[in-house]
Amino acid sequence: MVIRHWLGIRRSALQGQSSGIGPQATLLTSSSLPLTPHVSRFTLHASPFTLHPSRSSAGFTILEMLIVLFLLTIVVVVVFPRISLTEDLGSTGRKLVGVLRTFQGLAATSQKPLKLYLDIDQGTYWMMLVEGKEERIPLDPAWKIPRALPESIRFTEVSIGQDKRFSGRVDVSFFANGRIEPVTLYLTDAKNNLLGLAVDSLTGGIRVSDERLDPPLNPIIPDRVRLLLKPNQQGGAGASQRGLVPNQ
Repeated sequence: MVIRHWLGIRRSALQGQSSGIGPQATLLTSSSLPLTPHVSRFTLHASPFTLHPSRSSAGFTILEMLIVLFLLTIVVVVVFPRISLTEDLGSTGRKLVGVLRTFQGLAATSQKPLKLYLDIDQGTYWMMLVEGKEERIPLDPAWKIPRALPESIRFTEVSIGQDKRFSGRVDVSFFANGRIEPVTLYLTDAKNNLLGLAVDSLTGGIRVSDERLDPPLNPIIPDRVRLLLKPNQQGGAGASQRGLVPNQ
């Protein structure tokens, strides 16, 4: 029985040798496999939604260039005429309002009267300090030389109270109690546009209009208020040196 079993094993061994496979044949492992590249049939291809190079690299089309030129033309025609590189009548009027307020504040804080001179013919204005019966140039370097209106703008009329002037020099007094002489002045530009400024001596208000302003009415002022509005004697009209123009 044992011999028969041994013979069966031996016969199977001989059959394995004839086929090239031994009883101790080792199994093929993954490490013993040849490392040859293998392309799967499931290889990913480029998606149809893959981003392509921007169109700008290839340039613009004629239609796009025409649209851009059309939009630029609209900007030039509509926007540029509204941009003014020079001072217009409105900005000059606002500047003069600021000058009046500045002079009023300086006279009140320093408790010394001063004057604003206007040269209607030359289109200039400047400050003079009043000390007793004399006038002198201010120490402030901003007002040591006269200031000029823009070339296209000029004074046409200046009224101090009921006195109207169309040429020459006019002075407006600013008193230490904060009061300003009643003055109305008009400006025009090259297109004959009008701008008027009127100072109310009682309230200190300044009106600005693009039309002729009505002359201020003479309000009834109580005597106790009239004493407060009375200017100091040192700022009176009897100054010996009037209208001196600072050195330009």
